[in-house]
Amino acid sequence: MTLTIKELNYEDRPREKLYAKGATELTDSELIAILLRTGTRERSALRIAEELTAGGGLVRNLARYQRVEEFASVKGIGKVKAATILAALELGRRVACASAIEKEHITSPRDGAQYLMGKLRNENHEKFYVVLLDTKNKVLEQKQIAEGSLTCAVVHPREVYAPAVLRHAAAILVAHNHPSGDPRPSEEDRELTRALVRTGEIMGIPLLDHVVIGDGRYYSFKEHHEL
Repeated sequence: MTLTIKELNYEDRPREKLYAKGATELTDSELIAILLRTGTRERSALRIAEELTAGGGLVRNLARYQRVEEFASVKGIGKVKAATILAALELGRRVACASAIEKEHITSPRDGAQYLMGKLRNENHEKFYVVLLDTKNKVLEQKQIAEGSLTCAVVHPREVYAPAVLRHAAAILVAHNHPSGDPRPSEEDRELTRALVRTGEIMGIPLLDHVVIGDGRYYSFKEHHEL
């Protein structure tokens, strides 16, 4: 029999545990349970949260839900709970991106990967971004150029360089994700990179790197000496 949260020892209840020890001491399911607040007659909020985070896959399990209606169809969730969790996830993504943009400069492939990792690693479809940089490699702007299917996003160099021209960028960095989680580039990725390098040379706006984002991993064309 599954205990309700009220039937747990006081110190084991998620909210009380947070009060006493801080949020960092809570498991993924305990954090989600706090957002859910209540469960159903059959399952406690903690039990629902445990199912949502099964297999240690908090982000992977929840990232597939993009719309409230879709998430609300999960048994025990509903629109209010779905909206609360999706809002919390989006705040987390924005915090990750904000902390990255506030770092002074992108000075290495790793900086570039970390800058967009939080935004791209759990996307269900390929998305292609360009990061515009000034003469000191400080970020001017990031812009999504294309969104594709599970396996590809069609990109043309003119679409990548158009915002760079408008913002008078000194250089660019591009990145896209592989929803499979494997960041190894395809031959199409390599062809696009070569085309972007040629375009950058003509326009005087060099391509500093092309980073492919996987699940917590990345592939840098610069690190692999393919630029």
